[in-house]
Amino acid sequence: MAGSRHDTVIVVTRKTELDELVERFATAPQARFYLDHAGQDFGRIEEAHEVYQAVVSGVRRAIPRGLKCQTLDRALLPQFSFGEDDLVVVVGQDGLVSNTAKYLSGQPILGVNANPALYDGVLLPFSANNFEVALEAALTGRVRISEVTLAQATLADGQSLLAFNDFFIGAATHVSARYKIHANGNEETQSSSGIVVSTGAGSTGWLQSIYRGAAGVVESLGGAAMLPPNGGRLGWNEECLVFAVREPFPSNATGSSIVHGTITRDAPLRLQSHMGSNGVIFSDGVESDFLRFNHGATATIGLAPNKARLIVSSNS
Repeated sequence: MAGSRHDTVIVVTRKTELDELVERFATAPQARFYLDHAGQDFGRIEEAHEVYQAVVSGVRRAIPRGLKCQTLDRALLPQFSFGEDDLVVVVGQDGLVSNTAKYLSGQPILGVNANPALYDGVLLPFSANNFEVALEAALTGRVRISEVTLAQATLADGQSLLAFNDFFIGAATHVSARYKIHANGNEETQSSSGIVVSTGAGSTGWLQSIYRGAAGVVESLGGAAMLPPNGGRLGWNEECLVFAVREPFPSNATGSSIVHGTITRDAPLRLQSHMGSNGVIFSDGVESDFLRFNHGATATIGLAPNKARLIVSSNS
């Protein structure tokens, strides 16, 4: 396409619920038989699958001739090498945007809400109805882009992991996580249900649950809880992260005074694992995307050097 700033469009998709059922039961009729006997609505699943496939097909048809186009399933993201000048089109729901952003290095993301009746689409400002106009604007640079701060976890051996929404640091099973925490000049050995570190984009998710739960406990005991400004919600491009310790247990050997704080570029969070096995750091709720964090490992949690770039509107 003449005048295009991109020569390749990568369309990122994910398996539908029907795709996953067919993988499990071998065929769609067998999946239908199983769900019908379980009293579940197979028709809803089939309809959502057809809607999604239609949107993906429409997106591919809208890509101008002369541009290279590749469709990439979410499962292949960790192994895929994106080109510097790729335009990345994500078709799905909000979680697919956060999954994709971690594997990019500045390439813009154009998010398409595959089913506005099902998905809020906070990170997906476009739909099948206006995608073609948005695509033309993106290819010619006539778009508004919002930057999103990412979190980065780095182990002493050099391994690292990015998070779009949040990190969980703790035990992979339902046992206490044991570690030493260093934050803002203070340190403490702790036993807890783990630590959540949230970005601005993730501050409306897991972090909100932690705030509301803590406030609810305080109020049920007769106290008054004051939430952070704006309910603890941060802007996408805030130059900080927020951490919260879940259910710290005070004992003779462990403390509970460091439970919440802010992480900046100059003040990262540092952790030393005291877990013999099952210690993990995983990002964005994807337990398969993790770093092992067992006894002897140290981790630094801070702001990633690069930010995700989301196309939020066209200037057409």
